Amino acid sequence: MNSNGATTSGGNGGGDSAAPRRQSKQPKYSRFTQQELPACKPLLTPGWVITTFMLVGALFIPIGVISLVASHRVVEIVHQYETECLPLQIRDNKDLKVAYIKSNSSKICNQTLQVPKHMKHPIYVYYQLDNFYQNHRRYVKSRNDQQLMKAKSANETDSCKPEATTGNGLPIVPCGLIAWSLFNDTYNFSRAGKPLTVNKKDISWKSDREHKFGKKVYPKNFQNGTLIGGAKLNESIPLSEQEDLIVWMRTAALPTFRKLYGRIEEDLQENDTITVNLFNNYNTYTFNGKKKVVLSTTSFLGGKNNFLGIAYLTVGGLCFFLAIVFFLVHIIKPRPLGDPAYLSWNRNSPEGRSS
Repeated sequence: MNSNGATTSGGNGGGDSAAPRRQSKQPKYSRFTQQELPACKPLLTPGWVITTFMLVGALFIPIGVISLVASHRVVEIVHQYETECLPLQIRDNKDLKVAYIKSNSSKICNQTLQVPKHMKHPIYVYYQLDNFYQNHRRYVKSRNDQQLMKAKSANETDSCKPEATTGNGLPIVPCGLIAWSLFNDTYNFSRAGKPLTVNKKDISWKSDREHKFGKKVYPKNFQNGTLIGGAKLNESIPLSEQEDLIVWMRTAALPTFRKLYGRIEEDLQENDTITVNLFNNYNTYTFNGKKKVVLSTTSFLGGKNNFLGIAYLTVGGLCFFLAIVFFLVHIIKPRPLGDPAYLSWNRNSPEGRSS
């Protein structure tokens, strides 16, 4: 009996040792993975909170004041002209306006601008479009970056529909809706009968000229269809030097946007009268868009923009106000603080145990 029992026991033991061990999925212990490394765990006492709010307010309010002052020093002239450059009898009829802008009649228009303050050069000239959605998904995708950069990729027009090829099947360079809708209003400025030269050199990003538009890529079959979208391009000039096109091809994120047209490299004095001789060619009447010409100086923060200063002043003022409220509450009705020795990270420390 004892022998059989021993044999049976030995057989079970041998079976257990031969069975495969079960793999544990428990990760290896590490103070890093268990977030037990020493760390700074500050207590948000009333003194810390009040001091922090005061410091943020003292920092943000001066920044906001400086930003607003810089923005207010920017001199800006904005003139809307899409209605004023139409004959009086068609200004209230959309169909007549669209028919007029599509016709071959002369669209020369003279507008007058008054300089409100001294404007120091360089004076940037922009055109502004309202209600023009350059961020539309189909519009943004209607281009081919390889075609713009490499001459051997002229036939790559798959992503450019509906402006990919001509009626004869020839590839359009540059193809796509963005290039096809290139802005084509032109501006000529004069003061006291003397022309003001607009410098259109280096108005685009250097990175775009050098890395997105090829020096050996020339326009081909562009705006040769029956429906003309916008400006035409000089086929003897490579795309890397067609800066109006490069500026336009950097699509805007919002339906109201400005794009750089050029720079005036001389000062304008207060109360100067600027005459703008413009060609009202671009069709914004189909989609009820607006066109504006903008003359603007700049500051160290860029153009005129009050939002940054207002945002800093708002946040700084709110922090300062909260600091005062918390200070008064702490003085008038203070609350006793708990013993930090009972915090979880202090319980196992020698100080926590001694207390």
